Amino acid sequence: MAATTSTLDNLKQLGRRGVGAPVMMLAALAMVMLPLPPFLLDMLFSFNIALSLVILLAVIYVMRPLEFAAFPTVVLGATLLRLALNIASTRVVLLHGHDGPGAAGKVIEAFGEFVIGGNFAVGLVVFAILTIINFVVVTKGATRVSEVTARFTLDAMPGKQMAIDADLNAGLLTQEQARERRQEVREEADFYGSMDGASKFVRGDATAGMLILFINIVGGFIVGVMQHGLSAAEAGRTYTLLSIGDGLVAQIPSLMLSIATAVIVTRVSRAQDMGKQVVGQVFGQPRALAVAGVVLGVMGLIPGMPNIAFLLLGGALGGAAWLLLRRERETREKLAAPAAEAPAAAAPAERMELGWEDVASVDPLGLEVGYRLIPLVDVHQGGELMGRIKSVRRKLSQELGFLVPAVHIRDNLDLGPSTYRITLMGVPMGEAEVHGDRLLAINPGHVHGPLSGIATRDPAFGLEAVWIEQGQRETAQSLGYTVVDPATVIATHLSHILGNHAHELLSHQDAQQLLDRLAQTAPKLVEDLVPKRLSLGVVVKVLQNLLAERVPIRNMRTIVESLAEHAGQSQDPGVLTAAVRVALGRQIVQEISGLGTEIPVITLAPELEQILMNSLSGGGMAGAAVEPGLADRLQQGVAEAARKQEMSGEPAVLLVPPQLRPWLARFTRHVAQNLHVLAYNEVPDNRRVRLVQALGR
Repeated sequence: MAATTSTLDNLKQLGRRGVGAPVMMLAALAMVMLPLPPFLLDMLFSFNIALSLVILLAVIYVMRPLEFAAFPTVVLGATLLRLALNIASTRVVLLHGHDGPGAAGKVIEAFGEFVIGGNFAVGLVVFAILTIINFVVVTKGATRVSEVTARFTLDAMPGKQMAIDADLNAGLLTQEQARERRQEVREEADFYGSMDGASKFVRGDATAGMLILFINIVGGFIVGVMQHGLSAAEAGRTYTLLSIGDGLVAQIPSLMLSIATAVIVTRVSRAQDMGKQVVGQVFGQPRALAVAGVVLGVMGLIPGMPNIAFLLLGGALGGAAWLLLRRERETREKLAAPAAEAPAAAAPAERMELGWEDVASVDPLGLEVGYRLIPLVDVHQGGELMGRIKSVRRKLSQELGFLVPAVHIRDNLDLGPSTYRITLMGVPMGEAEVHGDRLLAINPGHVHGPLSGIATRDPAFGLEAVWIEQGQRETAQSLGYTVVDPATVIATHLSHILGNHAHELLSHQDAQQLLDRLAQTAPKLVEDLVPKRLSLGVVVKVLQNLLAERVPIRNMRTIVESLAEHAGQSQDPGVLTAAVRVALGRQIVQEISGLGTEIPVITLAPELEQILMNSLSGGGMAGAAVEPGLADRLQQGVAEAARKQEMSGEPAVLLVPPQLRPWLARFTRHVAQNLHVLAYNEVPDNRRVRLVQALGR
């Protein structure tokens, strides 16, 4: 054992210097080509057994399969080492087998004499059983699992990439985190693809072990009788024992490597030790333990059965079930204690005089959760929702240009146990039910099959979805579903609501903060505008109008300059908003169509445009007196045109005269949410427009 440990340490040193692989290849070639003394064979066989044991234990204790990404290469190296040892030991057995059982080394002699008691018939049976276990059970199952896992992993890659892009767009991931996730997806596909091939090496190694054994027996018998003058019985016994000892020495490490391959391909990709995972999932169900204990207890009472063993095991399982039930009850009581203590703590306050602190203030943003969702927001219980909400606020603040208010989270006993509610200024804006112990599989529109679970709809976008069990993630992704956890569902819903109602979150204090920050670099510009030329209320209304039309207010300098330029002409927020949009035209168009020089646009037919212009002249900026039938057809036409643009992968842009743009933007806001309404004068000179459709009457 000390020699084996020293050998492993030497290999580690060689690996650090980058010469480990060449040395191992040279050693394998030497074993194939050069005759080895029995002592060296003993060392190499001992090393082979130790290496297989180390690989098996490393697979068992590794947290996730990808943490042992070199396993397919290790399998190939261990297989080649074992085959080279088979060739070297075969040469020694055939050349010196006539000298006795110790001619091929102590290891082969020990397995031939001690392990099977010197009886070659027993040895053949033991070897046959080991081979059947290895080849028919372990290796065949591992090969099948590897094939299926590799296929499912490759099929699930597009769904995983979509999930990463969705998290990135929702602000739940940074660019660096998304890059790491994509790299992990690629590594996972490479790993399981390599495992599919590595399992074939293991299967071929098991087949080669059987063939080598019978070739050695036949070859040794011929060599012993024909060349060394041994009797048929003596040659058969000597060479059979040596061949069986050699086969067992090779077959036991092969079996351990096959088990390691089966273990790593059947592992679930979860950062948890396999021992804890198996114990927690197999022996963590008190009902199953209780039923099993009762069955064993009944069997222990039947005369003729091993009563003591069954009764002891039945009692042990019953005791374990009782302990688990008591632990679950204590956990529930701890969770319910804060809710019970809250009324008791509030009771003394009722006897005090009322004050302003008793008047509840309205939170700009609120998230109310049922009691079963408390673990999602409690960081002490591993809840991730707080971090996700912080990421959403950071991303939206960077995109919109102002600080999104903090989200006040509290539990609400009036809600369902698994229900959450998002409030804006105290008004509920969204409510849905999530299952904290499940995953949400969202149908993006092109899945390959159904899933078993709880049918629902994605709270943010209304897509068809299914709440599935944790173990169905890989299957759902392989079918094309986008799979997200409950915390991501709530965070995405919150992000969607905040994006649609950003203009309602901007307050006078926020606008003043933006002006104060601009005053640090352009003090004269801000001083001349507020309050000399415009009031703060008008500036706030203009900023809110921009946010309502999904125009970020990051470029405060351009916004304030445009307001200062047109403040003398009008104090109307609508007119000023139109002027600011023209000044921000390059930014608006770039966010719609990117860096391309061409913009696909939808326009109004001249006849329809004239009708709307005439109607608008009678109604002013507040609205147009449009005939109801025409308004309905216009909304349907806009929605259909926008849908066609989205299906073709292009942005939906409606290009209209400046006089019609404010009214049409409000008119179509709830018909086609992804439609961008631009005025002619908002398109920069360096952009060309491409007409895709003209809407008529």
